[in-house]
Amino acid sequence: MTMLLSQEQELLKDSAVAFLAQEAPVAQQRRLRDDKVEQGFDTQLWLQMVEMGWPVAVLPESHDGLAAGYLGMGAVFEAIGRNLSAQPLLSQAVIAPELLIRAGSAAQQTQWLPLLASGQARLALALDEKSGQHLAARLSTVAEQTGTGWCLSGEKAFVMDGVGANGFVVLAASGEGAPGLWLVPADAQGVSIKPMSMIDSRNMAHVQFDKVELSADMALVARPAAQVLDEVLDRARACLAAESLGLLREVFDRTVTYLKERVQFDVQIGSFQALQHRVARLYVELELLESCVLAAFEAIDSGLEAKVPELVSAAKAKSSDLCEKLCNEAIQLHGGIGVTDELDIGLFFKRARVLQRLLGDGGYHRNRFAQLKGF
Repeated sequence: MTMLLSQEQELLKDSAVAFLAQEAPVAQQRRLRDDKVEQGFDTQLWLQMVEMGWPVAVLPESHDGLAAGYLGMGAVFEAIGRNLSAQPLLSQAVIAPELLIRAGSAAQQTQWLPLLASGQARLALALDEKSGQHLAARLSTVAEQTGTGWCLSGEKAFVMDGVGANGFVVLAASGEGAPGLWLVPADAQGVSIKPMSMIDSRNMAHVQFDKVELSADMALVARPAAQVLDEVLDRARACLAAESLGLLREVFDRTVTYLKERVQFDVQIGSFQALQHRVARLYVELELLESCVLAAFEAIDSGLEAKVPELVSAAKAKSSDLCEKLCNEAIQLHGGIGVTDELDIGLFFKRARVLQRLLGDGGYHRNRFAQLKGF
């Protein structure tokens, strides 16, 4: 990203770019896939990222964070996208700690935040259900009050980094229908976890809750669940848009290089004007996406909470659409070899398909943007 970063953010960006290119390149993602690593990432490599301070990069100093801002974290996610680096950074550095800070009790924060920061434990957000929707009106996961506490029943799909997690933050409806968030240990009786096979070979889980007993101190109750989720998920969506930007930049660069190298009819195919026009249009689209991503991060860092939802939805909608459009074009421009496993371009294509839909696809966010604008 061509952004104005502070000195601390520049250091964070430079360290991420160098580290990921050296230690977590595309070749590592291919190895993780071929070896069928169930948790989807290298544990030792994740602990190195922890030592570099990435899990606490955006957390406030009051919670022992670096307060580096989301512009700096965005640069890290762009580097992740360029290298297809597999790691649980989004769930552990953004979603879980932001949820705890906004809605967790002092006891929950004291217990979990240090564990997340040190990489000793992981929390996963159990949000979507079979329909892929997390709207409260459609929740089938329910926490019913009993004589001794509550009882949680239901199932969640596409739980990001759910395999190997030590606990889950679960969105569930109460007996009256109001949504709530519960912090449930992974080893609680009635919790069962199954890995989901994803085309990008990342860590997703299907989690079932069969009459899991809950106590009052397991609830996240500081504020309404819907409000907390909106704030946290918007930060996660901005990071996903930044990862998409990095991935798409890399796919674009690789495609341009191929057009300059591939010779057909005794000339480089990149000299054909029709292909140049297609590439030029993609370049413009990438520049527009970068502007959207930067605007979203700047609003978050500036505390412009009223503007964050619409700017994040604009960035996520643009990134989702371009994940499909640009990667489709890249495959076509590579010709027949583009659909083989010989080239890494297919790995980027598969990850882009997942990024396209995570936390809302283009259609979802265009509709959300329109509603926020009063249409």
